[in-house]
Amino acid sequence: MNKAGHGKTFDFAELPAPEAMRRSLAAAFAVQARRWESHLTAYNYWLRLVWFARFLADQERPPQDLDEVTAAMIKRWRTRHIGSNAGKQILTSVRGVLVHDPRLSKGPVAEELARRLPRAKPSKQSFTEAERQKVRLAARRQFRTALLRIRENTLVLERWRADGLPEGSKEWRLGQILDFLARTGDVPRTLLPSGQTTVTNRRVLDGRSVDRTWGRLFLTRGELTALAVLLTDQFGWNLAVYDRMPAPTTTPSAGETTTVTYQVQVEKRRAGAGRWFSTENITDSGADSVGRLITHALEATAHGRGLAARLAPGTDLLMTARASITGGHPQDLDRPRPVGPLVFGIATGDVKGWVEHHQLGGSPFQRARRTTVTREGRPLQHTRGTHESVYVLPDKNVQEAAQEVIESGAQEALDLARKIAFAGHLTSTANPDHSETATADCEDETTTPWPSPDGGCGANFLLCLACTNAHVHPGHHPRLAYLHEQMGGLRSALPDHMWHQHWNDHWQRLEDLRGKVGPATWAGALARVTGTDHEIVDLLLKGALAP
Repeated sequence: MNKAGHGKTFDFAELPAPEAMRRSLAAAFAVQARRWESHLTAYNYWLRLVWFARFLADQERPPQDLDEVTAAMIKRWRTRHIGSNAGKQILTSVRGVLVHDPRLSKGPVAEELARRLPRAKPSKQSFTEAERQKVRLAARRQFRTALLRIRENTLVLERWRADGLPEGSKEWRLGQILDFLARTGDVPRTLLPSGQTTVTNRRVLDGRSVDRTWGRLFLTRGELTALAVLLTDQFGWNLAVYDRMPAPTTTPSAGETTTVTYQVQVEKRRAGAGRWFSTENITDSGADSVGRLITHALEATAHGRGLAARLAPGTDLLMTARASITGGHPQDLDRPRPVGPLVFGIATGDVKGWVEHHQLGGSPFQRARRTTVTREGRPLQHTRGTHESVYVLPDKNVQEAAQEVIESGAQEALDLARKIAFAGHLTSTANPDHSETATADCEDETTTPWPSPDGGCGANFLLCLACTNAHVHPGHHPRLAYLHEQMGGLRSALPDHMWHQHWNDHWQRLEDLRGKVGPATWAGALARVTGTDHEIVDLLLKGALAP
């Protein structure tokens, strides 16, 4: 039974397996079926069990029941399907049914079934901007044409109902036909002797085509699909959402006369019980606002929704279209039932027909949703983890767009690393030609990065370690190790902002030097600190040796 209360039967006698095997699979399927609310889900599981039964039948010694299935068979079944996303779905479905048989709850087969399946890799990528514009343009043109057609005929109907048209005129007669159309869902027709019907007033209607007859007030299924494409591009909604989306309601806006805010209810049953529905507030504040599309959707479907409410009181679904052929009985009982000539939501056939009509490469919905999610940069009807792992990280367009940002960040990190790294040279002995400073020996103070106005170097002695002219030999190690230790104590005594502003770079530079010298050597140098080292470090920390 699906969530709409419709039943669907699966005959396990059709499985290519021994009777005992069929009964066992049927029993396990029945247990799993208690969790399902969709005929499509049940059918997918059923179809995959058929494939599993065929696989077992092809074995050298086909098992007669599930207790004769071996771990080796399950391994071969896994190997056959593990290489593709579709195969992983098959493995998941069949495992989900088999685990309900108590004979497979332990032992080698149970262990093989319990093996982890790799996560499926997303096969869809977001649109490039050129691809997105092509799809949007096709959908916008089709829906815009339909909206203007319905708007124009609605104006004629309203004028007729308000007695604003000259009685007997062609426009008045058209208004009369439109009133009939709004009440019944079709224009008046004449029954021919052959048993067929024809449009009664084709001269008044200027033809017998859809856009001249019932299409004057109703969207076609293709036009409704175009609207769904635009909504997905704008809001990132799943295709399945449109089947049961209620017509948006307006919320009070205190003091606002030029804007309207809609409350849109979005159904997401995979989120789990209690979290199936969420409400989004969308505001129409002008032609360029995101809510204007909701306004147009309500306008284009108004007559369809009105007719549906009269034929089936309580029906108020946004995505309403008029079917070209009425009276059929759709096989998909997961979707809302037609009401008279009206259908609701977007069927798989609608998408296929729309794609073929516009000569596109495939269904735009998954790619449009992925494009919207990555463009918005935040989760839309899914979790943060799904947003990052499924939508953002695997997407090639996101990766390409991020290259410049990543490169900029890497360059910034490199510049920062260079800024706080020891830039001088480590030597084993002192060079008598070098000048001694408070923290290192200077090779050439005339080529300093920080020249003083009167010549020479004007740098703080702590900056010596950031200069390529600096040379550090073992004689410097005790003083620098002691300076490092004292800075550590200073860090705990100062506010963070002051520490980072005045001392952090010097501290990081000493940390880098410590790593280059080696922690053991650095620790040993502390035992050789002299009184002179104490005095110099004290002056350095007080800023008394700054230029």
